[in-house]
Amino acid sequence: MRLILDHTLVNLPIDKYRERVSLINQMINEKKGAGNDYLGWADYPLTYDKDEFNELIKTSKYIRENFDTLVVCGIGGSYLGARAALEALKGFYNKSDIEIIFIGQTFSPTYTKQVLSYLEKRNFAINVISKSGTTTETAIAFRLLRQLLENKVGKKKAKDSIFVTTDAKKGALKELSNKEGYKTFVLPSDVGGRFSVLTPVGLLPLSVAGVDIKSMMAGALKAREDILKTSLEKNDCYLYACMRDFLYRNNYSVELYAFYEPHFAMLGEWLKQLYGESEGKNKKGLFPGSVTFSTDLHSLGQFIQDGTPLLFETVIYVNEPLADITIPSDDDNFDGLNYLSAKPLSFVNMQAFKGTLVAHVNEGKVPNIVIEISHLDAFKMGYLFYFFMRSCAMSAYLLEVNPFNQPGVEVYKRNMFKLLGKKD
Repeated sequence: MRLILDHTLVNLPIDKYRERVSLINQMINEKKGAGNDYLGWADYPLTYDKDEFNELIKTSKYIRENFDTLVVCGIGGSYLGARAALEALKGFYNKSDIEIIFIGQTFSPTYTKQVLSYLEKRNFAINVISKSGTTTETAIAFRLLRQLLENKVGKKKAKDSIFVTTDAKKGALKELSNKEGYKTFVLPSDVGGRFSVLTPVGLLPLSVAGVDIKSMMAGALKAREDILKTSLEKNDCYLYACMRDFLYRNNYSVELYAFYEPHFAMLGEWLKQLYGESEGKNKKGLFPGSVTFSTDLHSLGQFIQDGTPLLFETVIYVNEPLADITIPSDDDNFDGLNYLSAKPLSFVNMQAFKGTLVAHVNEGKVPNIVIEISHLDAFKMGYLFYFFMRSCAMSAYLLEVNPFNQPGVEVYKRNMFKLLGKKD
């Protein structure tokens, strides 16, 4: 993995950041500062419960061997990380022994009803994920799932088909699990949802899908070691945080994550939550958006190139695709594409990346940060997750906001509950 800052159109004043970065890094390590109660993720790749981890792998094997579908029920950080990694590592049409379906992330009656109707003919298990158990979208979906499952197989058999990821000691979901005898895994109390992908929140569904989570945790641990042992000049994680901060302070208000593979789109969604919810406070912060090229070059490409100069791009480009295909020759050459005959489609995709980079930077004057990855596997996925979480904490502290709360989110909930008639 390599951070490239050659296309940012600015020179990062590293010396001006050096002291602040050192102090913030120490603050994270010592678990001090705003929101320090939620810094458990920072050491988790080193300190996670190995016995629980082995039990999780054992449980994932049981689920694969006994069900054809796992329904992951959660919202926000309780599903985005797992879905992002699953699609990034497997693509959309991978051959797998088990299907992973997501629900509980929306109030949409159409989506919810269609998922439940589909599950009527599936032999499914449930992994419900919530620290409290009272998150409205997830709680409604879980209530409907439980009803469907118990009607299909009976309450006794359903008990062995439900797996819960929640707080170790408290909360409505923990109480229900104790009462019904559901198998539980721990969402650590000192890890917030958007920082939880490397805990059982993400690890259980990924392990069920066949992802090598041991390798993923090893990648996260390597990222932690690299960040802690590297000086700022060579510390890609903190240099990325500093460059984001510098561009923000130089009148750029939007960070646009750009990918060249559709199956990375959910990684963009995970990044949008991670940075948007962590930084967007006190009328501060970059607005995170995401695009998938070349698709979005035929829509948003015009704005990026020539529109209001409010954004910079962070391009995450993987050199080796998950799969490739060769362009055939055509005797009639009706489309004039025979000059590409025998070339892999990955070659075309890469030239699109290079050509777009030149156009956006040189002519559009849009700063570009490039994160280049040779190929994506479980190890690198774990590295990438930790890299972004650590850089997010650094970025938020550079802004002098608490990375780990979300007071604005509570406002819409209060209004919604009032309209729904919920009693205090």
